[in-house]
Amino acid sequence: MTGEQASPGAGTGALDVGKLYAARLHAARVRPYLATALFALHTVESRRVPTMAVDRHWRCYVSPAFVDRTPLEELAGVWVHEVSHLLRDHHGRGDRVARERGLTGAGERLRMNIAADLEINDDVYGDGLARPEGAVRPDDLRLPEGKVMEDYLRRFRLGPLTQHLAWLDCGSGADGLQREWELGPEGADGLSDQERDAVRFRVARGIKGRPGDVPRGWRRWAEEALHPPQPWRQLLGAAIRSAAFGAGTGDDYSYGRPARRSAGLPGVVLPALRRRPPRVAVVIDTSGSVSDAELGSALLEVTAVSRAVGGRRDQVRVVPCDAVARSVHPLCRAEGIPLVGGGGTDLRTGFAKALRTRPAPDVVVVLTDGQTPWPDTRPPCRTVVGLFPRQEPDGSWDENDPDYVPDGPPAWARTVVIGDGGGNGSRP
Repeated sequence: MTGEQASPGAGTGALDVGKLYAARLHAARVRPYLATALFALHTVESRRVPTMAVDRHWRCYVSPAFVDRTPLEELAGVWVHEVSHLLRDHHGRGDRVARERGLTGAGERLRMNIAADLEINDDVYGDGLARPEGAVRPDDLRLPEGKVMEDYLRRFRLGPLTQHLAWLDCGSGADGLQREWELGPEGADGLSDQERDAVRFRVARGIKGRPGDVPRGWRRWAEEALHPPQPWRQLLGAAIRSAAFGAGTGDDYSYGRPARRSAGLPGVVLPALRRRPPRVAVVIDTSGSVSDAELGSALLEVTAVSRAVGGRRDQVRVVPCDAVARSVHPLCRAEGIPLVGGGGTDLRTGFAKALRTRPAPDVVVVLTDGQTPWPDTRPPCRTVVGLFPRQEPDGSWDENDPDYVPDGPPAWARTVVIGDGGGNGSRP
C-alpha cells in the first residue's frame, strides 16, 4: 500500500487508503491551519487499535474496519482529533502530570486520555468538521468547557459517566505511555524532535495569521507555542543572579592582595578591587492577604535565594513585614524564621529596614502579592520582586476594599510572577 505500513500482528486485509486520505484532505480544507501537521503524520495499518491512534513519534495507527464503517466527514474529524493530541503535547504533559501526582496504572492512563479528549473536543468540531460518533465532550461528564487536560483530571473519576469510554485508546500520543503495538522510538518513519518542533511552529504561525477563523482553544495553544511560559523558579533564580552578580555589585577594595600597579610605586601599597559574595535582603510580605501556602512557598524561595548566590547563607537576611517591619533575621534554616504579621500591607517599611542593615545589601528581594504601596524613589541597590498573582476574574482586588487596585511593582524592579507549576513569565 502507498504511504502506510503494516504494524506487527496486522492481518492482510486491505485498508481503504483512498477513503482515509480523502478524509485527511477534507480535514485540511476545512482546517487549513492544521494542514502541515495533518500531512506530517505517517499512517500505519493496525488491527489492534479500536479506531485511530497516534504515538509520540507522529505515527498514526489506523484500523481498516473503522475506516470502512465511518463516514468520510466523521473520519476527517478523527484526523483532526488525533493530530491535536500531538500538537498539544499531551504525551509530554501526561508524563509530567503522572510524575507530579503519582498516577499509575491503566485506569489513570485512561483518565488522562479522556481528559485530553475533553480539552480537544469542546471546540474543535463544527464549521465544516463533523463530530465523530462517540467523541466525548465536557458536558457529557457534566463538566465546564474551556479547561485543559490537567484541570479536567482533577474534576472527574472513572465511574458510571465514563463506563462507555472503556474502549478508548488514542495511543501514547494522548497520555505518554507506549503501547505494545506501537513501533517505538527505533521504528521507521517517526519524526525527530526538531521536525516535531518545526511542525508545531508552522501550525502556530498559521493560526496567528488568521485569528478570526480559529477556535479559542487553538488560539490559546498557538500563543503558548510561539511564546512559551517560562518556569518561574528558574526566572526568579536568574533574576537574582543577574542582580547579585551585575557590574559593580559586590566589588570592594581590599589590601589582602595588593594591586598590581603597586609595583610601579615603591614603598606604596595600593588596594586591589576584589569581588566579594553579594549580600541579599529578602523582604517577605506577611500581611493578612497572603495565604499560609504562599508563606510556605516564600520560605522555599528564601532557600532558593541562598543557592542563587552560591550557597552563602551568611550573606542572606530576611525581613518579615506587613504594615511594619519588626526585625531582621539571619538565614540559618528557612523554617526557623518567624513569619509574624497578618495586618495590612506597607512594604515601604520593609525596604527601609532592609536598607538599614549593616553591612548594606547589594540586592533586595521582595516576595509579595503586590497589594502594597512602593517606595517613591529607587533604592540604592538592585531589586527583584517575586509576585504572587492576585487579580480576581472580575478585575478587582481585595485588600479590605473590593474597589482597591494597587499600583504594580515599579519599573526599576525586576518582576517575576510566581505561579503554580508552569509560571507566568517575567518582565524587566
